[in-house]
Amino acid sequence: MWRPVTNMSAGFDRVPIEFRVNGKLYERTVEPRMLLVELIREELDLCGTHIGCDTTYCGACTVLLNGGAVKSCTMFAFQAHEGEITTVEGLANGEELHPVQKAFAENHGLQCGYCTPGFLMSTVQLLAHHPHPTDKQIRKGIAGNTCRCTGYQNILKAIRAAADAGADSSAEKVPVPQGEAE
Repeated sequence: MWRPVTNMSAGFDRVPIEFRVNGKLYERTVEPRMLLVELIREELDLCGTHIGCDTTYCGACTVLLNGGAVKSCTMFAFQAHEGEITTVEGLANGEELHPVQKAFAENHGLQCGYCTPGFLMSTVQLLAHHPHPTDKQIRKGIAGNTCRCTGYQNILKAIRAAADAGADSSAEKVPVPQGEAE
């Protein structure tokens, strides 16, 4: 006979994990079913990573894990154990915007802004691998991100401008503060 489960936590052993986010070391104990996006938003209070679709379709939840773009809405937090995560909050260097952020702002590569963090993170990865991408490489690099407001032309223009400004050279220069685990 089918019964509704009322306590989903029952039977799940919490898992200790250690990871860095934007250069800062964290230690947490999480349920195995906790998603990376939940850890980032709810445990670390970094709300730049958005939840849009929960299926990886929209890309609003994109972060960099060990330098590669991942959709944090379908990745378990424990999978980031011993990893280096960069969120959109980690792109700027204090008050100085990352070149990709500058290019998106200067070229109107956003409208409502909900999808922007995912596009920024995908663009950082794209330019790290293809410093001077072709239009085909740009389209492929952002294929996992969806914008419902723009016609994509200004997004493409912003990515080209970021490449022209040498944004790839700053891809590895995200500030890495050292400190005790939080």
